[in-house]
Amino acid sequence: MGPAMGEQQTSQDTHGETTWQEAIVPLALSIDIGSSSVRALTFDARGFQIRGSEHQIPYRLHTTTDGGWFGDADTLFELVCDCLDGALGRAGDHTVGIGAVATSTYWHSLMGVSADLHPTSPVLMWGDTRSGNDVNTLHTLLEGASTHQETGCRFHSSYWPAKLLWLERTQPDVVATTTTWCSFADFVDMRLHGSRQTSISLASGTGLMRIDDSTWHTPLLDALDLGPERLPELVDRDAPLPPLLRDWFSRWPQLRDVPWFPAIGDGAAANVGTGAVGPDRIAITIGTSGAMRVITDDAETARIGLSDRIWSYRLDRDHRVTGGALSNGGNVTGWLARKLAGGDFEVVTAEAEQVGADRHGLTILPLLAGERSPGWNDDATGVFAGVTLATRRSHIYRATLEATAYRFAAIYEALQPFVASEHHIFVNGGAALQSPLWLAIIADTLGQPVSALDADAEASARGAAIAALQVIGALPSIRPDSPSVRRRFEPDPANNRAYQEGIRRQARLEAAMLTFWEGP
Repeated sequence: MGPAMGEQQTSQDTHGETTWQEAIVPLALSIDIGSSSVRALTFDARGFQIRGSEHQIPYRLHTTTDGGWFGDADTLFELVCDCLDGALGRAGDHTVGIGAVATSTYWHSLMGVSADLHPTSPVLMWGDTRSGNDVNTLHTLLEGASTHQETGCRFHSSYWPAKLLWLERTQPDVVATTTTWCSFADFVDMRLHGSRQTSISLASGTGLMRIDDSTWHTPLLDALDLGPERLPELVDRDAPLPPLLRDWFSRWPQLRDVPWFPAIGDGAAANVGTGAVGPDRIAITIGTSGAMRVITDDAETARIGLSDRIWSYRLDRDHRVTGGALSNGGNVTGWLARKLAGGDFEVVTAEAEQVGADRHGLTILPLLAGERSPGWNDDATGVFAGVTLATRRSHIYRATLEATAYRFAAIYEALQPFVASEHHIFVNGGAALQSPLWLAIIADTLGQPVSALDADAEASARGAAIAALQVIGALPSIRPDSPSVRRRFEPDPANNRAYQEGIRRQARLEAAMLTFWEGP
C-alpha cells in the first residue's frame, strides 16, 4: 500500500477510481448479483472503485414462451462463489485491507428452500409473468388499493403474493417441500453463513412487508395461508451476518473475520452509488429495463400517499426508495437495433438523430416485455401505430426512444410529492449512457436538465459498498457531496411542447388497447 494506507476518510466524493497502491483502507468487497452477470469488485474507504479489481461472470437466465423467466439456484450460487474467488485473486495481498463485504442484488426474486438448504424451486425473477392470472385472485382476497399503500407494492406478477398463489396452484409439490421462501441473495447467505435472515431492503420488494414499520404484513400472510415461520427474519442493513461457516472460511481465509452485511436491493444501491440520496436528487437507471427513484428520509415522506403508478420500497428503516420501474428499456432498443440494422446501434442512432421531435407520425407502446410502472398490465404488448409505406427505420427507432421517455414522464409526475421543488436528475446505466440521443429526448420530455454519470461506474456495487463503509465508520454518511457528472443535457422547450402531444397520443392508444389486451 502507498502512503494513504490507514488514513481516515475525509472526502465524500465517492465517484472516482483509484489504484491498489493509492487506495485508502478499510476496503469494501462488493458483490453485485444481476440478471445477466455476477460480479465482485473492491472499493476503498472513499467509495472509489479500485482499478482492475472487478471479476465478472456473465450468464443467461431461462425463458419460456408462457412468460417464464428463472434461473437455477445451485448454478447461480456457484457463480457467486467463483466471482469471490476471482475478486480475491485480483486483490492478492491487499485483501488484508478488506473491512466489509457488501452485496447488491435484484429485487423481487423468489425461491423455495428445504430444511436441509436445498432449493425446492428455480429462482423466479421479477419478469416471470406466469402468475399474471393470479393477480385477479389477490383482488378477491384483499383490497388492492389499501394493500398498495400499506406494502408499497401493487398486486402484480412481479411480487411474491401472485407468485406464491401460482406455485400453490401449479406446483403444490414445491410448496409442500419448501421450509423457507426467500430471495436468491438470502439463499446465498443461508449457504455461506447458516443465516435465515433477509434485509428490510430486500423484503420491501416482496410485496409482503408493511412499508411503515418494516414488519411482515399479517393480513396478506393470512390470506395466503403463509405462516411467518416460513419467511426469513427481518434485519436492517447494519446487522452483520453470522460468521462464515467452516467450509467457506477455509476457502476464503482472508474473509474469516470480516463482517458481511445483508444484501440490499439493487435499485436502492444504484441511487446511493450515483449520489442520488435525498429529495433533491432523482436517479434514472436504464439497462435492460429502466427505473426512476428517489430516496427520502422516512420522517419526511411517511404520510404521503402513493399514486397507483409507483411503488415504495426501503433502503433501511430510515430511508424509503420511491419510484417506478419499466419492464422495457435497453431490451427494446437492442431488439430494434437487431431487427432494423443488424445490431448496429451507431447507424440506426445516427439516422434517428436526423428526425425531428415527434416528426415521424408514429405512436408507440414500447411494452414488448409486458409492463410494470406506470400501468402495471401483465397483458400489455408492444404496439406500433401510424406505420405507413413512408415509415423509415429511423422513424421507428426514434419514436421508440421517445415512447420510453413518455413512460418515465408518467413516473416523474407521480413522484412530485416526494421530491424537492429544486432537484437534479442523474442517469446511469449502460443502455442510456451509450445513447446521447436518448438522454436528450428524456431531458426534453421531462422539461428538466438531465446529467449523465460515468458510463464505467458500477452504481449498484458502489452503492452497496458505500452503505457498508458507512456502517463500519469509514464514511460519515451514505450521501456523497456531488455525483460525478460527465455530460449535462438541457431541455429544449420546443421539443418539450411536441412531446406533450406525443404523451397524450400514447395515453389514448393505451386506453384503446386495454379491451384488446383483456380479451373476450
